[in-house]
Amino acid sequence: MPQSILFLCVANSARSQMAEGLARARLGPGVHVQSAGSEPSRLNPLAVDAMREIGIDISSHRAKAVESIDPGHVGLVVTLCAEEVCPTGFAGVPRLHWPILDPASPDRNTIEAFRAARDDLARRIEELSAGLFPD
Repeated sequence: MPQSILFLCVANSARSQMAEGLARARLGPGVHVQSAGSEPSRLNPLAVDAMREIGIDISSHRAKAVESIDPGHVGLVVTLCAEEVCPTGFAGVPRLHWPILDPASPDRNTIEAFRAARDDLARRIEELSAGLFPD
């Protein structure tokens, strides 16, 4: 079972940031959780709001470049792009792809879109957790 998970998308502003917060809350301190993007921008305030609604504070998160991640500390890569080209790299590291629409795209940039992405991520992280940590 991987002791480290990296969530990747393009901007590292919404999906990957919410996934990082959700995974930290669900998987606990035994799993190192990170997120990054191929073209990092800034943390989207609606992502912060959507996570705050479920009691997870990601307001201190910052967008990070994929190049800033040490590949030696990555046991699983989860890419979250749906309409964009996902970052690559981390050869030899197991990879999952969860195509989740970007809630920050101009045609979706509403709290409802962020809630939908958050809830989809939460469901997938629960499923991942069940597979990683069977009872």
